[in-house]
Amino acid sequence: MTAGMTTTTRLQRLILLRPGEGRALGWAAAYFFFLLMALYLLRPVREAMGIARGADKLPWLMTGTMLVMLVANPLYAALVSRLQRRRFIPLVAHFFAANLLLFAVLFHLLPEHGGSLLGYVFYVWLSIFNLFVVSVFWSLMADVFSEDQGKRLFGMISMGGTFGAVVGAAVTEGLSSGSLGLKFEAAGLMLVAALGLQLAVFCMRRLGGLFQLSAQDQGSREPGPDFRAGFKAIVASRYLQAICLYMLLFTITSTFLYLFQGDIVARSFASAAERTAAFARLDLWVNVLTLSTQLLLTSRLLRSIGVAGVLLVLPVLTTLGLGALALWPSFAMLAFVQVLRRGLHYAVDRPAREILYIPLGPEEKYKSKAFIDTFVFRGGDFLGVWAPAFFSALAVPVSLAALACSGAWVAVAARLGRMVRRRPETTVSSSASAGRVEFIKEQT
Repeated sequence: MTAGMTTTTRLQRLILLRPGEGRALGWAAAYFFFLLMALYLLRPVREAMGIARGADKLPWLMTGTMLVMLVANPLYAALVSRLQRRRFIPLVAHFFAANLLLFAVLFHLLPEHGGSLLGYVFYVWLSIFNLFVVSVFWSLMADVFSEDQGKRLFGMISMGGTFGAVVGAAVTEGLSSGSLGLKFEAAGLMLVAALGLQLAVFCMRRLGGLFQLSAQDQGSREPGPDFRAGFKAIVASRYLQAICLYMLLFTITSTFLYLFQGDIVARSFASAAERTAAFARLDLWVNVLTLSTQLLLTSRLLRSIGVAGVLLVLPVLTTLGLGALALWPSFAMLAFVQVLRRGLHYAVDRPAREILYIPLGPEEKYKSKAFIDTFVFRGGDFLGVWAPAFFSALAVPVSLAALACSGAWVAVAARLGRMVRRRPETTVSSSASAGRVEFIKEQT
């Protein structure tokens, strides 16, 4: 018994877990695990289809994705306005799982697997799917956990997603190559991903049961009937506008680095095999840094320097990294910058960004947030991918434009941080307080 208590105490000290939070943390991490496992099962399929007729098609695919977002966002907002959370959150996953089944049938039955046209449709679809399901997941996390819990637990919840991403990528590699004893083509991987989404829904329902999302008297905690409320909230709120700018500049600078990465890798390695190995090494070290940071540092950073301090980490690092790459455009410098940036994005920046929504109401959490996470995010992709051609036409060095965007991101992060410091911290999320109090009492 003493040994058991000692192990429990050590675990609680390691991840800053408090009595009554274990099951909620476990189901939330499992929910994110299956969600990202399904996504990373499909990402390699999307990337292969996107460049089937040449990488020059990618800017047009990103443009098409942003245009589809214009239609998808009002439809999602209308769904959220008409259904309770316990219904529309699983429905989103069921809808995308049904889409996957349809894609699997089409890829299996059509001549040449539907050709490049079906591949392009799938590319755009997955680019929408991955943003919506992850946005809905974090909307729920911001709804049921308090700000203090977010600082302590969001890093561990993110860790569940990181494990899911690693497993999904490994399973796709194994099933595609046949090294796992089975060999699946794209249609088979889509079926496995659809199963992963259903497992994610199961975990969501168990988590929702802990926080009484199925209770009949929680109408005041649900989003309202106006599907335009999320966009109206952004127009009226400088806080949400600052989050929009933060997201936009993050995505634009990510696209700049993605383009620099392609150029440096192409110059540094002659063969496709060497380039593939280089990308694999980057992904490996990103995952190592992400997992170790999520386990040991995320919650402590969020509690020591606060959300406002953490929000500055990635913009400052990106500015320094872009400057270093402009002076020393080598693969070693690229690897150092990309591993640090991507690892810290997944480990600390993303959890901090999600905590920003905890004090807000259901309209902002489920409608404004979805618009920012999807349309604004893809808008940054669109601007970033076309920016090099634009600045080249103006005879402005792309590296200088990238540094300017990164500097603007630092300024926006500092302003957003000041807004965070000025508002009082929530000890209990207002929209889920009743369910949480009863849950804590029951589990202690």
